[in-house]
Amino acid sequence: MTLQYPRRQQQLQSLLQRLGVPEKAPIRWELLDLALTHSTASAEANYEQLEFVGDAVVKLAAAEFLLETYPDLKVGEFTAMRSVLVSDRILALIADEYGFDRYLLVSASAMTDRAGKESRLADSLEAVLAALYLSTHTLQLVRPWLDRHFHPLSAEILADPARQNYKAALQSWTQGHQKTLPEYRTQESGQTHNDPERFISEVWLQGKCLGQGMGRSRKAAEQAAAQVAFLSLSAEAESV
Repeated sequence: MTLQYPRRQQQLQSLLQRLGVPEKAPIRWELLDLALTHSTASAEANYEQLEFVGDAVVKLAAAEFLLETYPDLKVGEFTAMRSVLVSDRILALIADEYGFDRYLLVSASAMTDRAGKESRLADSLEAVLAALYLSTHTLQLVRPWLDRHFHPLSAEILADPARQNYKAALQSWTQGHQKTLPEYRTQESGQTHNDPERFISEVWLQGKCLGQGMGRSRKAAEQAAAQVAFLSLSAEAESV
């Protein structure tokens, strides 16, 4: 099956070629077109439902990859690594590498919203993963190109003692060394959705501020503050 509009068909074929999807793969083109249609381009026919499916697809792909690549890891390590691999930050980076912006149908006003770019890219990548999965009901059109990104990313995560989850790492450190939990004091500094400086967080321990960070959400700001604190405490411990 092909799309009614030849130019759009060519665009989608170009993207699949960049992903390395075989030319004769049984693609459901109408789903792929939908996967790259933002809600501002069509309120009725957009990627939102496919994004829901894609969220499960990318988690399954990451789980299979980790089990095959690191069979000796404990379940807790799998969970920590997968949470990073399927995060919006990572998915947006992957989508950006393939130039998803040039294939995504979106209104002019939304396109100029730089703060929302990360979520647009991550969401559209999840939707594309769903379209590819639903074309075969397997991961055969997903794993080959997605694994190429998971390999270096997972190695980077394993090399990080915090597994890129600094809140959990800081909590473990403070419980082990001082038998107490850190306290986060987070404030909203603006109202712009997806503004990377919308929230400011400080992390305190026993009356001392250990670090400050900013983020698009409370969680992201707290992670940023925890990273500053954890790295500082780790450096102090190594110097002793």
